Amino acid sequence: MALAITPPYSFSFTTRSFKSSFTTTSLVSYKNPILNLSSNRPSSTCFSSSSSSEITSETAESCVNLGLSLFSRGRVNDALSQFETALTLNPNSVEAQAALYNKACCHAYRGEGKKAAECLRTALKEFDLKFGTILNDPDLASFRASPEFKEMQEEARLGGEDIGNSFRRDLKLISEVQAPFRGVRRFFYVAFTAAAGISLFLTIPRLILAIKGDDGAPDIMPTAGNAAINIGGIVVFVALILWENKKEEEQLTQISRDETLSRLPLRLSTSRVVELVQLRDTTRPVILAGKKETVSSAIQKAERYRTELLRRGVLLVPVIWGENREPILEKKGFGTKKAPASLPSIGEDFEKRAQSITTKSKLKAEIRFKAEVVSPSEWERWIREQQMSEGVTPGEDVYILLRLDGRVRRSGRGMPDWQQIVEELPPMDALLSKLER
Repeated sequence: MALAITPPYSFSFTTRSFKSSFTTTSLVSYKNPILNLSSNRPSSTCFSSSSSSEITSETAESCVNLGLSLFSRGRVNDALSQFETALTLNPNSVEAQAALYNKACCHAYRGEGKKAAECLRTALKEFDLKFGTILNDPDLASFRASPEFKEMQEEARLGGEDIGNSFRRDLKLISEVQAPFRGVRRFFYVAFTAAAGISLFLTIPRLILAIKGDDGAPDIMPTAGNAAINIGGIVVFVALILWENKKEEEQLTQISRDETLSRLPLRLSTSRVVELVQLRDTTRPVILAGKKETVSSAIQKAERYRTELLRRGVLLVPVIWGENREPILEKKGFGTKKAPASLPSIGEDFEKRAQSITTKSKLKAEIRFKAEVVSPSEWERWIREQQMSEGVTPGEDVYILLRLDGRVRRSGRGMPDWQQIVEELPPMDALLSKLER
């Protein structure tokens, strides 16, 4: 069997789950990314099921195997019992991480957000689970729409002992790419602050002598002026350091929000379910969020410009407030079916994750004018967070236009002016579109 554990995330721009194997006597399918114990390079995991007659004694391995098998058949309660049993059988770190993570998936399916969060916190803190794994997993879609996940994500963004620093570290790496001179500016601010502080330290004794007016004392006005300049410099540069820190936190928050957006699922017109990140470089999604009649009216108006919008890679993504349909997935659980390939975000090496030309062409052929959201509650939560960050009352009708690279291009209240969008966006084969990728 192989038990799953997430490998350490290296910085690049990918999101899809990746897997490796750890083989013993019996194998069961497991969807979570794991670490190859003989290599740091990710490879695909395949767990084969074994009959109960082959299990000679109850171990943490056998319980996790059986739990995975039960989960794949939809017997969530029985699977949960097996994962709980595995945790009582002195599991090693790999087995404990697998048991806790899959136990959290069971709790998420049962709507027990707090219990799922407790399991994930333990796996993150004690067994080196990577936060990106939680973001990737479709079986945790309902949990990601809960307030418990929002709290965990905020803690992960800030970093800390209870949640780990891996997610914040990855966010900071992306932040440095987007703002490469922030570190240089901060260095000079600190250096100038230190220089002003040293100068002030040397000026204070001279100022005291000048105030006393003893023989040979320096003139008070030039000395006081020097002290004032140093104090002013310290205040200005400290303020600049604080401002840079604030801007960095705002940027990390936005990157975290963009990462969440990139993992939201869509159903294309061919019924294929993909993550939004898979559409990067090929489409400019336009999210239309609002009441049903408002969104329907906007889609009807967009039909008038259908040809021009398609030339510009526009894909309509309607989100109806309060339409919390259950996501219809072809298969749930930890089956052997691989997660769909994805384009750049946070994860493993880009060269290993880049889609082939054939795969991208097939996906591009499936993309039509409109897509259907999967897990509407997750989409609603993200849009409401975006509204709050922009100072918009949550629940208002809004539209969000994304770039080809997946970032937000612009957003606004109400529905978009399609004529303006046609005039604003360059065709997909234009030079500006190539630069936007």
